[in-house]
Amino acid sequence: MSTVTWIEHGTEHTARWRSENGAPPPARLEVVADEITANAALRRLRSGTALLWRGDYHNARQLLTAVGRRLDQRRPPEGLRIAELFRAHRDQRAQRAELLGRILVLLEPGARLGLRRAPDVAAACREAYGEPTEPTLVSLPELLGVLGAWQWQQQGVPVPALGERIHPRHSVFSPSRSEYVDLVARAPLPAVDGGASAFDLGTGTGVLAAVLGRRGAARVVATDLNPRAVDCARENLQRLGLADRVEVLEADLFPPGRADLVVCNPPWLPGEPTSALELGIYDEGSAMLRRFLKELPEHLTEQGEGWLILSDLAEHLELRSRAELLGLIEQAGLEVVGSDSTPARHSRAADARDLLHAARRQEVTTLWRLRPVARTTAV
Repeated sequence: MSTVTWIEHGTEHTARWRSENGAPPPARLEVVADEITANAALRRLRSGTALLWRGDYHNARQLLTAVGRRLDQRRPPEGLRIAELFRAHRDQRAQRAELLGRILVLLEPGARLGLRRAPDVAAACREAYGEPTEPTLVSLPELLGVLGAWQWQQQGVPVPALGERIHPRHSVFSPSRSEYVDLVARAPLPAVDGGASAFDLGTGTGVLAAVLGRRGAARVVATDLNPRAVDCARENLQRLGLADRVEVLEADLFPPGRADLVVCNPPWLPGEPTSALELGIYDEGSAMLRRFLKELPEHLTEQGEGWLILSDLAEHLELRSRAELLGLIEQAGLEVVGSDSTPARHSRAADARDLLHAARRQEVTTLWRLRPVARTTAV
């Protein structure tokens, strides 16, 4: 882990550098406090200077908001195709995140934030980082994300299909969009004496595995490559009383063996993720989608069925066509034997101020029921 050294009041200070999204340590650092204006801060950030905040905590948050508003005034040029607009918008958001990520705070040993009116951040930081034993520099936006994730972990996210709350953990994608969960809750399970066996690939919080367990699947194996997600899913399933029915494994997509039902909700947009949370949104080259389809037949029982849950937002953004998706299904030797769809219900779909509103308001999420062509039976 890198260290950062700076001079403050004539004394040299050193701290560990921590960045969850892999941002490099700052080459230049300036200590600032309440007197700095948003315009002055933005000039320094654009010059490549990181700002170590030593003033009031709430004033730091206000500065972050004010600088963010100034950055949001830049808009992509008119007349871009929707795919070009999406890429320009994403580039601008990445640049915005990079600049705001140069506003830093210092965590003292024990994860104490020594700013006026600062909250107690120790428990949230221990959950995200472990026990900090030395001074650590983190960006203020990252710290706010850690605090938000901790609040979600404590309070949980209501899941109507379960009638329960699911508790996400830091860097594990939250099931705040319930429409894909509802699709899994109402799709017909394969009819198997004694109950179907199921795999839930990329389980995250374990929400879909929990739905399958509650619906009567005899045995569910849930997998995830992220160790934090594995721990998170296990905690949720234990809390829901399903630990005896659902096993959670750290695995790269498929577990060993075959199942009557294999469920996969891959990231919906082709693109390179830039943080741990974006791994739940972006799938570079549609790699996870392609692999799921290609390997699905060898993991299904004789009458088994695969469920692919996928938003069509990528189609409306011209990032992947419906013909391309259907072509991937056909190339894998699979056939669609049923589907169920639901429109997007999240707030962005109704926000006309969103640059991508034209695409978002058309978004539909579909559960595709797939079987190998050679074994397809009438439905």
